[in-house]
Amino acid sequence: MTEAAPAPLIVTAELPPDIHRWATRLRAAHYPPERNMLEAHVTLFHALPPGSEDEVRDRLARLAAEYAPVAVRLEGVMSLGTGTALHLTSPDMLALRSDLAAQFHGLLTSQDAHEPRLHITIQNKASPQAARDLQRTLSAEVEPRTFTFSGLALHRYRGGPWEFVKRWAFRGKKRG
Repeated sequence: MTEAAPAPLIVTAELPPDIHRWATRLRAAHYPPERNMLEAHVTLFHALPPGSEDEVRDRLARLAAEYAPVAVRLEGVMSLGTGTALHLTSPDMLALRSDLAAQFHGLLTSQDAHEPRLHITIQNKASPQAARDLQRTLSAEVEPRTFTFSGLALHRYRGGPWEFVKRWAFRGKKRG
């Protein structure tokens, strides 16, 4: 049996089960079915180099051991131009991500070198009008709420559905 080719690494913030199920249902209802290969997720890094996997695993494990679940607020709906997302704010998660980005400086793609706008994509690759229509509809339905990210996860990108690698639950005491 041959080993699979190296693949870029994706780091996500783990949603609590209730938010994950709800956002995944929204995504299934509004994402083009032929393109919807993933459940709801919050991407922190899109493409870390595969050769850094051991270092990434070690760092994610250390952070999960240090940090308590990280506070996040669902603010509402946001436009992605040709898509729609749930807008999230979490200064503590952005600070944690910034620490990771500093450690991996020189390995980051231009997309990953910039601080992200935290979000859960519900619709993408739609017409601008379809996106605006969904944003209008969801804005009347989505209630702001606070919850916590439960941990961090690592995946490999192989062109289709992501390959799950490992999940680390936050279990420490440190708050942002």
